[in-house]
Amino acid sequence: MKLNLKNPIVFFDLETTGTNINADRIVEICYLKVYPNGNEESKTLRINPEMHIPESSSAIHGIYDADVVDCPVFKEVAKNIANDIEGCDIAGFNSNRFDVPVLVEEFLRAGVDIDISKRKFVDVQVIFHKMEQRTLSAAYKFYCEKSLEDAHTAEADTRATYEVLKAQLERYPDLLNDVAFLADYSSFNKNVDFAGRMVYNDNGIELFNFGKYKGQIVSEVLKRDPGYYGWIMSSDFTLNTKAMLTKIRLREMSGMITK
Repeated sequence: MKLNLKNPIVFFDLETTGTNINADRIVEICYLKVYPNGNEESKTLRINPEMHIPESSSAIHGIYDADVVDCPVFKEVAKNIANDIEGCDIAGFNSNRFDVPVLVEEFLRAGVDIDISKRKFVDVQVIFHKMEQRTLSAAYKFYCEKSLEDAHTAEADTRATYEVLKAQLERYPDLLNDVAFLADYSSFNKNVDFAGRMVYNDNGIELFNFGKYKGQIVSEVLKRDPGYYGWIMSSDFTLNTKAMLTKIRLREMSGMITK
């Protein structure tokens, strides 16, 4: 089935040094750009993470320090990647919870100004889990009736994710072939930041989604406990979380000045 697209959509997958969104780095990225007319472009890049790749991670994706020692660091390729995904919607497998936040952190560290907050994000894993509750290899076998060779390589996982989404659309008549619908369906929360530390409620108001103020309105917490902002800014939260919190804080301060 051909995807019904208004904008190009980029399917992507990351292999990383670990699973910590704040601290771990990309060692490989593959993205498959699908255009509304069905044309496809694919690119795979190995990245020097500028840190040791733990053996436990290498055992999963097969990429070791020696494999990336002569590869570019992310900052050297960040602008090219940003240009490739500019104006595109985003899709992946577990991408909303991991790959997108990690990629955003890398862009911020590289000083590349790219705002993807207004894009549509389709997480094929969420659709799969809501429908069948399995892993990518099982999803590929279930939907496409093929075995996933070279699992945990970014290129194989990216291609499999694209094929699984098309097969899901074929199988489930309730799934609309529309990226806006798929993005909404594959989202657990309406996140303010990509790590989901803050979420929007049904009225579009930002709420904290963690800690002692979970479920409380962010702007009200900042007024009531201004030190909480400083604690977050000095703690191990993602750069994107800190940037979005600062944006809310500045907005509220500006509102107070104009009153």
